Amino acid sequence: MAAPAHTSMRFVKRLSSPSPGADRTVRSLIAALLTILGGLLVGPVPARARLVQADLARVAVAPPPSARVPLELAVTDARTGRATTLEQALGGRAALLLPVDYTCGNVCDPMVSMAADALAATGLAAEDYAFVLVGIDPRDDAAAARRMLAETLGDRAAGIRPLLVSDAALAALTGALGYSAVYDAGTDSFAHPAAAMLLAGDGRVARVLSPLALTGRDLRLALTEAGEGRVGSLADRLTLLCYGYDAARGLYTPLVQRILTVAGIATILGIGLLIVGLTRRTRLRAG
Repeated sequence: MAAPAHTSMRFVKRLSSPSPGADRTVRSLIAALLTILGGLLVGPVPARARLVQADLARVAVAPPPSARVPLELAVTDARTGRATTLEQALGGRAALLLPVDYTCGNVCDPMVSMAADALAATGLAAEDYAFVLVGIDPRDDAAAARRMLAETLGDRAAGIRPLLVSDAALAALTGALGYSAVYDAGTDSFAHPAAAMLLAGDGRVARVLSPLALTGRDLRLALTEAGEGRVGSLADRLTLLCYGYDAARGLYTPLVQRILTVAGIATILGIGLLIVGLTRRTRLRAG
């Protein structure tokens, strides 16, 4: 990088006897400063509103017991512009539902990207599940939703259903999910939970997952559990015997007690089979 050019300051004549032009310049600067100072004293510029701790405390997701999304909810498919229902968007499949702000450049983009990567890493067929986005800002239009998908996912956006909802529909959906977001007028954005809802085919909330910490294994187990035998393999269902959902972390973690139980049962069965085998061998030799 080139070194900055050195500049020098020169006084015109002497400071004790400024020129008429310099005198006018000084008077203009003094007048400007007085104008600014007067404006600050008379009418201070209001500070931009920001959320306080009480507002942030309302940002949460806590589905009530037996929570279920309203399948009859009217929505608009942002890809086609057609009116439809949430039930048709889910298609009776286990689904990952992700509330997002389509114009959010902070947490929403990585949430969508990481969730899409985790779904791809499950190894499940695309027809086994649905991935649905729901806009939480009713001001966002279909173009904003399509732009977010294109910029965030590119070719990976295929199969994702971005949905738009009205104010009333959004209130019904978030109320059913126990999902609360708060609008920040200071930044013209929403403070909202970084959470994804894992839905069963009938709209029941099976799990609340952390989209920023999802792995292919976690999501495969969650979809297997929500799919109730229609998603995943026998090995996945057996794995669920040793893994449980950690609600605090939004992940599936090993359950030591279950692992010990399964290992104990396997050991007992192994010993039993060994005894049966030795008994038969002894009888054959005796005969």
